[in-house]
Amino acid sequence: MKCKLISLVSVLALILTGSPQAFGSENQPGPGSIAVDALLVRPACFVATIVGSALFIICLPVAVPSKSVHRAARALVVKPADATFRRPLGDFEELSAD
Repeated sequence: MKCKLISLVSVLALILTGSPQAFGSENQPGPGSIAVDALLVRPACFVATIVGSALFIICLPVAVPSKSVHRAARALVVKPADATFRRPLGDFEELSAD
């Protein structure tokens, strides 16, 4: 019984400490924008990450002599990957930011 109580308190503590921005955010996206993001935009960003990775590998022989490997990697791989995996659901402002 004591073990169940400790487990329950631990799980509740993790849930409450892991989501403070959900309680205090004023500009929360609506369910429609979250659904569009999850069903359309995220898969498109994932495809862009895969295609960008392939293009980066193709461009690598040109990028190395011109010393623009980091710039090419950022534009072709890192930005689409951030848009896919690090951006909050429903937040479309980061897609247009440079």
